[in-house]
Amino acid sequence: MPPTTLPDLRDYAHHRTDTDAAFEGTPVPGLTAEFYRRSDGDRIASVGRYTYHGRELLLAWGYVDEQHCRNSAVRDPRGGWLPATPGCPVLRVLRAGETSGARVTGLVLQTPSGAWLTTREVSEPDQPAAAASPS
Repeated sequence: MPPTTLPDLRDYAHHRTDTDAAFEGTPVPGLTAEFYRRSDGDRIASVGRYTYHGRELLLAWGYVDEQHCRNSAVRDPRGGWLPATPGCPVLRVLRAGETSGARVTGLVLQTPSGAWLTTREVSEPDQPAAAASPS
């Protein structure tokens, strides 16, 4: 499917759900990852739908035999989805402090335009946009 077309989850079967899902091995409280699959010829297409405290955050999709996401899309805080982009979403773990052991407070996601959004901005759209950086 072209990168500009978001997958329709009605065409997929639920595979599994991970609560307090991990990003690069770090559990993120409030992040839920739901994985869906469907046959596509001799391959299996897969979609990961990520929510943060129950609000849609991002989609990532491709095939289970590929090492990385083929495409991804970030939720637009104003509604709908930002344009899909090739590859995995670009995101970083946010922490309450500067050390790697500091409490995880969310994620920061890069938009197709290169701007950064925090999980708070995406999950609570009434929040004013902050100048987030991936540090």
